[in-house]
Amino acid sequence: MIRILCVTLLISNAWALYPSRGNVVELTPSNFDNLVIRGDEIWIVEFFAPWCGHCQSLVPEYTKAANALKGIVKVGAVNADEHKELGGRYGVRGFPSIKIFGANKNKPEDFQGGRTADAIVNAGLSAAKAKAKAALGGGSSSGSSSSDDSNDVIELTDSNFDKLVLQSDDMWLVEFFAPWCGHCKNLAPHWAKAATELKGKVKLGALDATIHKAKASQYGIQGYPTIKYFSAGSKSSSSADEYDGGRTASEIVTWALDKLAESIPAPEVTQVVSKDLFAKECEQKPLCVVAVLPHILDCQSECRNNYIKMLTTLGEKFKKKMWGWVWSEAGAQTSLEEAVDIGGFGYPAMAVINTKKMKYSILRGSFSKDGIYEFLRDLSYGKGNTAPVKGQAIPDIVKTDPWDGKDGELPSEEDIDLSDVDLDDSPKEEL
Repeated sequence: MIRILCVTLLISNAWALYPSRGNVVELTPSNFDNLVIRGDEIWIVEFFAPWCGHCQSLVPEYTKAANALKGIVKVGAVNADEHKELGGRYGVRGFPSIKIFGANKNKPEDFQGGRTADAIVNAGLSAAKAKAKAALGGGSSSGSSSSDDSNDVIELTDSNFDKLVLQSDDMWLVEFFAPWCGHCKNLAPHWAKAATELKGKVKLGALDATIHKAKASQYGIQGYPTIKYFSAGSKSSSSADEYDGGRTASEIVTWALDKLAESIPAPEVTQVVSKDLFAKECEQKPLCVVAVLPHILDCQSECRNNYIKMLTTLGEKFKKKMWGWVWSEAGAQTSLEEAVDIGGFGYPAMAVINTKKMKYSILRGSFSKDGIYEFLRDLSYGKGNTAPVKGQAIPDIVKTDPWDGKDGELPSEEDIDLSDVDLDDSPKEEL
């Protein structure tokens, strides 16, 4: 009996490689997510096989590193020969494999340094430093399929999914991923770039389906990555549709904008009558198209409505850009006209303002459907000349009455008060 017990202990110790009371924490499927993924600490994790000679040789150096990093970085080890699902989850193909679970727990980095305590300690300290810098800069340290330098992919979980996605009016693309999935890793930089390009228009989220299994099950996720589309407006759990576009950033952006264009109306071409209206239509948009139309006495209601109708048609063509579209009557907003070098003559006229950069570009061609389209198309491609807004500040917008839709009329004789006017302007004889 004693012999059997001794043999059992020898086999158990050989199988574990590291003592249970040491600073190298034994990790298994039952404690891995709770300790590593959900914990706040940086983790260095070795995936080993007990029979592997290189793993056995690493033991003293790895133990030394764990002792040095105690209280700073956690050090763990997974018997990946016994717990094959953990090794498969992180794409382990050989032993020993060391991974660093840093700022983005769901996308660990492969340790590429030497098999020495010094190299392992340096890698751990670098990961801790990177996480601290991210915290100082307000960066996200939680997991998603995005890279660490991008905050534009929103991390989704079982607990926040309904509030962020279903209870919002925004359009969403949601990636269901697994950290060990090679296709997910390939998608990650494209997903992050697309999220940045679509910021303010379409929201991109990512949900780790290996952790947040309730939502993955609810949406029938069978493989990774799976991307679901949630249209703008009111939603329910049955609102999800399949994303059937490409996997590059440009393809994702194009697909999303096409879907967005289907669900949003053409922008309204609004008259500038107050500061609040200008702020809503121009200061909160990437660009603002400003048309200054002739005075109503120079261009009556039919003429003005034709201009507004043309601008609305052009707004439909460029609605995916989410620009603001406004118009003003000549002479009604003099500060606005002066800020973009319009005014005094040459109506109708047009300028496009970037209120964030305080720059504008003015229409030099004809104020026609084709002329304006070419002008705006060039701007959408980053072409065209720009100039700084006069004063480098939002122009002073005065409150005016909105147009009543009627023709303009010259004042009649009855409307002119002559009571205070001396009609006899002949010279008076002095007494």
